[in-house]
Amino acid sequence: MEMVKALSSLQQRLTRVSGSWSVAEYNSLVSFYIRFLPKMMDVECCTIFLKEPGAESLFSMHGTGLESNVIEAPLDGSIVGRVMASGQSVIENDLLAKNRYHHEADEQTGFRSRNTLCTPMHNVSSNEVLGVIQILNRLGPDSFDEEKQKELEEIAGYLSISIESILLKKKIAKIAAEFDDEVARLEFDAVREGRFIAESPAMREVLNRVLVLRDTPVNVLIQGENGTGKELVAKMIHENAGKAGCPFVPVNCACLPEALIESEFFGHEKGAFTGADRSRKGRFEEAKGGILFLDEIGEMPIMVQPKFLRAIQEQEGSRLGSSELIPYDVRIISATNRNLAKKVENGGFREDLFFRLFSVEIEIPPLRERKEDVLPLALSFLEDTNRRFKKNAVGFSPELLALFEEYPWPGNVRQLLKEVERLVALTRDGLIMQIETCSRELRTFSSANYIGEPMAESNGYSLPDQVKALEKRLIHKAMKKSGGNKTQASRLLNITRQGLLNKIKRYELKL
Repeated sequence: MEMVKALSSLQQRLTRVSGSWSVAEYNSLVSFYIRFLPKMMDVECCTIFLKEPGAESLFSMHGTGLESNVIEAPLDGSIVGRVMASGQSVIENDLLAKNRYHHEADEQTGFRSRNTLCTPMHNVSSNEVLGVIQILNRLGPDSFDEEKQKELEEIAGYLSISIESILLKKKIAKIAAEFDDEVARLEFDAVREGRFIAESPAMREVLNRVLVLRDTPVNVLIQGENGTGKELVAKMIHENAGKAGCPFVPVNCACLPEALIESEFFGHEKGAFTGADRSRKGRFEEAKGGILFLDEIGEMPIMVQPKFLRAIQEQEGSRLGSSELIPYDVRIISATNRNLAKKVENGGFREDLFFRLFSVEIEIPPLRERKEDVLPLALSFLEDTNRRFKKNAVGFSPELLALFEEYPWPGNVRQLLKEVERLVALTRDGLIMQIETCSRELRTFSSANYIGEPMAESNGYSLPDQVKALEKRLIHKAMKKSGGNKTQASRLLNITRQGLLNKIKRYELKL
């Protein structure tokens, strides 16, 4: 996490550097040259050409009278292209008699080129040619000569510094943007803790919200089915909030006896009730300066909700047996697998508490709706379980991975973790985990859906066996999706109906 903070600081400095000079300011500086260079060199027109990496032509960035127009000069067949390629200045007099690209440019601009002097602009650090500065039509009686060439080359040297600064500015801006992405990726990795996988777009959106909410102390409601990782999301918000040492106090509202729930949250004084032989802080006091995580908030009894509402709204409350008000300074993160809005409609949850309880809602989708996360989660759990169990199960069989992807996981991530733990526990070190050691629920699902099949040990991983297992699984899926219609199934499989019938017969499939 310290590395991420250091990179974030570097990224901020890079952004400031990239913004210290705007492109408009650089352009103004170059425009200054365009306005005054014709007077200095006693010419009618001055144009600056630059080449983008990989381009087949040069484009005029600035030029006398061009305003918003852009002139493109080919690298082959133009004077500026020759200068760009050779890195040497070129003098061309009597252009009217020479049939080259300058005639096409004249048609675009309405200009009439008679003579020209072109000089390259070199990169200060590498001597690479950045572009070309071209002046046209000397006003005096003489044509361009070596003396004028030396003058323009000296000016081009100073102008090169300005041009290189523009290109450097663009590179810094690009690097800054790429660095933003990299820092964000590292922040994602930092909050994942090796357990929270976010390959699916839905879960990356969840992590995006986590990163935003760490710096915004609003109350949050996390909704999702059991086993989706609601408490883990709450912990990530807490651990990335930037408050070193601030408490995280979790309370499962569904596990508290109704008679003790008020004492649990607000504490009590000695003698407040039978058995209260000493004073005790409540959860609100314990969480002071940090986060109070209320799991299964939908199970909170209606009788305690008014006092709970005041505690959240006023950030203060009193222990049982005392009238002294105690300040709390607590951020509330709640979680539920219930539809709180529906409970409000049915009178099972106070409406005013519902609206006070959270400002931002995070919805965690069930695992069956984010298939992209299943295999990365399984691999992460395998590594973690091997370490905890001091075992060495080397991986999942292809059939088992296919089963993991197809199974609907009603218990979500929690069920997947328990399945991996079972497989590791029942697999000998150095062996690959197989469907045969899965729980009864997964084996039943596999058998009903033709996902994988036991193979002979001698050739279980031969290519023909793998192809056979895959074809059987795909045929079964296609038949299931088509409702048993073999014509539609054959279309899904992109084979003929007769071809499908032949495979069903060959594999002795009972569909």
